[in-house]
Amino acid sequence: MLLYNLAPGHPVAERLAAAPGMDVGNYQMRQFPDGETYIRIEGETPRKAIVCADLSNPDQKILPVLLFAATLRDLGVEHITLVAPYLPYMRQDIRFHPGEGVTSRYFARMISAHFDRLLTIDPHLHRYHSLDDLYTIPARSLAAAPAIADWIRTHLDKPVIVGPDSESDQWVSHVAELAGCDRLVFSKTRLGDKDVIIDATNAEKYREYSPVMVDDIISTGRTMIEAAAELVAAGLHRPVCIGVHAVFADDAYHAIQAAPIERTVSCNTVIHATNGIDVGELLLQALQER
Repeated sequence: MLLYNLAPGHPVAERLAAAPGMDVGNYQMRQFPDGETYIRIEGETPRKAIVCADLSNPDQKILPVLLFAATLRDLGVEHITLVAPYLPYMRQDIRFHPGEGVTSRYFARMISAHFDRLLTIDPHLHRYHSLDDLYTIPARSLAAAPAIADWIRTHLDKPVIVGPDSESDQWVSHVAELAGCDRLVFSKTRLGDKDVIIDATNAEKYREYSPVMVDDIISTGRTMIEAAAELVAAGLHRPVCIGVHAVFADDAYHAIQAAPIERTVSCNTVIHATNGIDVGELLLQALQER
């Protein structure tokens, strides 16, 4: 089995490539002058292959990844595992308005058609119970909660884990249990893509604690910004914000830096200045289990 690193420079991909006993396949990938993708697999192709890809900003990256998998298949590779630390296209999981596409399902069909197995970290499973609801290939979701809990125990005193909305409760509960501390989950009303209202009822009793907001994705940042403001207004310390995936759309990072937030930390699934929690070992262990 060979690992093809399609995300050179990505900390998770580099961790996998540097693992003892991991063989790394060589390839050429570049663009023709007209923008189309050129691919050449160098050396003998294996029976099984691993493709590690960074799928943040997916519309710019997914076609070369699919073409690479198709090339491997055409050259005789029988089984291809996709390692995607961040799995996109999970947000649009129902048809909210007439005429909309349920793109999470369409994306899953494309991945399932080109790969035989999928490994990822904490996909945004809101209305889906598991990736099996979407993908027709074995798809495994690995939890970053143990790594996040370790970071909290190492860096913070008397933490309380705060979920900025009900969607975050699944991560907050798991992290709080592993870190051995209390949890507090707010309710959120979304008025638009960048406009939310947070209800921070019962926050006052944690004024002597170190609040830690945990969520799976930091995208616009509005949810965490509003929740942080409510915490401070309730008399709590400025919170530490932890996100599994540091998407930070548009000016979100600048907005978070200007908010009443002590520090922002993310897992290294998406390359960002806030990366401080490594999840490469989780994916490596999952690969070594089979």
